[in-house]
Amino acid sequence: MRIGMMVGSDRERPRRDRLAGLLADGADAEAAGFASFWFPQVPGYLDAMTALALLGAATSRIELGTAVVPVQTRHPVILAQQALTTALACGGRFALGLGVSHDWIIDGQLGLSYERPVRQLSDHLDVVLAALAGPGPIEVRNDHVRVRATVDVADATGIPVLLAALGPTMLRIAGERADGTILWMADERAIAEHVVPRITAAAAGRPRPRVVAGIPVALCRPGEVADARAMASDVLGHAHHSPNYVRLLEHGDAEDVGDTMAAGDESAVLARLRAYRDAGVTDLAARIIPVGTDPAARDASRRRTRDFLASLAAS
Repeated sequence: MRIGMMVGSDRERPRRDRLAGLLADGADAEAAGFASFWFPQVPGYLDAMTALALLGAATSRIELGTAVVPVQTRHPVILAQQALTTALACGGRFALGLGVSHDWIIDGQLGLSYERPVRQLSDHLDVVLAALAGPGPIEVRNDHVRVRATVDVADATGIPVLLAALGPTMLRIAGERADGTILWMADERAIAEHVVPRITAAAAGRPRPRVVAGIPVALCRPGEVADARAMASDVLGHAHHSPNYVRLLEHGDAEDVGDTMAAGDESAVLARLRAYRDAGVTDLAARIIPVGTDPAARDASRRRTRDFLASLAAS
C-alpha cells in the first residue's frame, strides 16, 4: 500500500497565504517521502488543477492528484484541456480524479442539473478519455454532449483517471473504463465486501484497479481518540447531507467519517492502516486531523502525525 497525503481547505490560514501554504504542504510531503498528494475541488476555495499545476513546478517526484473534480462544472473538452496542461506542468505525475459531487452543491449552490449524474459522468468520460489518448479530432454524441472538436495540447500522457465510485454502477464504470477509484467515508468492511469485489470484477482483463482511500488520521493519546473522531465528523463529515455517502456507509460499520479514522497511539494507528491495506486499499490518502485547543497545539499534533506516517511510507 502506497502512503500519500490528502489536504483540503485550510480556513486557519489567512486567504493571502492559502495558495503558498498549499504549495509548501505539497513540497513538504515530497521531502518527507510520501508517494502522493491529493487535493479536492472544494466549493468556493482554491481551484484544484490550477494549484496542482503550480505544485508540479515546485516538486519533482511525488504524484499529484485531484480528489475529486465534479464533472458537471466543466465542459468535458475544457476539463481535458486543463488536465493535459496540468499533467505537463507536473511532468507526467498528475492523476485526474473525477466525481459527480452532490445535489446540494451542483444544484443547490451552482444551479446546475443533478439529473442522472452517473449517466452524465459516463457521457463526459467518452470525451475526456478520447482527449487524453492523444492529439487529434474528437467527435462524440451522446445524451449529454455533442462534441466535434480538436484537442492539441500534448501527446498521450498516460494520465490515470480515477473515479469517486461509491455505488455499484460507478464501480462498474471505474473498473471497465478508468484506472481505479478514490474513496471517502469507506471503512474496511465497505471496501473489502463492496468496493473491491465489484471494481475488480468489472476490470477483468485490464490492469488491477487502484483503490485510493481517503482516511482521516490522528496520532494522539488514547484519551483524545473520541475527541479526534468527533472533530473529524464535525469538520469533514455530515454524511446525512449526501445520499451517496449514506448508501456507501450502509455497506460498512461506520456511521460517519470519524468512524473510518485511524486514531490513537502508534500501535493503534498502524493496526487500523494495516486493516485498510488488507481490505484491498492500494493507495492510502491520509487526511491528518490535528488535535489541540489552540493553533500551536494543533500544529504540533499535525507534525507528529505527519512524521509517523512518513516513517511508515519509508518502510
